[in-house]
Amino acid sequence: MGAVDIPVTELALYYGLLIIPLGAMLWLKVPMVGKTLVAVIRMTLQLAFVGLYLQVVFKINNPWLNSLWLLVMLAVADLSVIRGAGLKASRFMLPVFVALVFGTAIPLLFFVGPLLKRPGLMEAQYVIPIGGMILGNCLRADIIGIKNFYSTLQKSEKAFHLTLAQGARLSEAIMPYLREACEAALMPTVATMATIGLVSLPGMMTGVILGGTDPATAIKYQMAIMVAIFTGTAITVILAIFMSLKISFTPYGVLDHTLISPSGLSTKK
Repeated sequence: MGAVDIPVTELALYYGLLIIPLGAMLWLKVPMVGKTLVAVIRMTLQLAFVGLYLQVVFKINNPWLNSLWLLVMLAVADLSVIRGAGLKASRFMLPVFVALVFGTAIPLLFFVGPLLKRPGLMEAQYVIPIGGMILGNCLRADIIGIKNFYSTLQKSEKAFHLTLAQGARLSEAIMPYLREACEAALMPTVATMATIGLVSLPGMMTGVILGGTDPATAIKYQMAIMVAIFTGTAITVILAIFMSLKISFTPYGVLDHTLISPSGLSTKK
């Protein structure tokens, strides 16, 4: 038996719960009411559109159509990472996109192929929700990691130049900053893995259980998706930074500040 359907009218009434957080914001004079209302409206419209679209995608289940939808997801994630990290889209769009492709595709294909042994690697039922979970977590981690890397470089630019002046290659000089960026990006996933099941019942496991599957099977799916998320996150963060090095530094190893968005992470006065 699948999950119980939620009537639209009851769902609309359930939105009334938002009165509590919105009322608290007004009482505490937190300047987020407008942004919250816009976010709720966007969430509703976007999910309604995606729900209708996915009904068609799942019904047709065409590998090319499924691949196209994944590319759309990757493109949106690409722009979100660049915007969130405060970098110029014209310079970083390609390297970040390639990093997201590899970071999503490798764990996803291993999940659907060798793990689930599905006859078609691009079945909509599996690649879209699993790919979305991997990509969503990679997106958040990439914003943290990439922003950390370039902001730390800016703050420690004199020490970075001194390292280069002492004869270090660019790949050697950036290593401490890359190490710090990876730690910042991966730590939330590591913390989640350390407490999962005890503190929270995560989305993949809950969704599979609500779909009527045995809890033991749901747990195995959750274990697999956490491995996929951690692997994808590590790939995307490291690959995105390494692929952006050639466009981020001058031939003399100086950080090119023109790659920073005017409203981005620049710390220069």
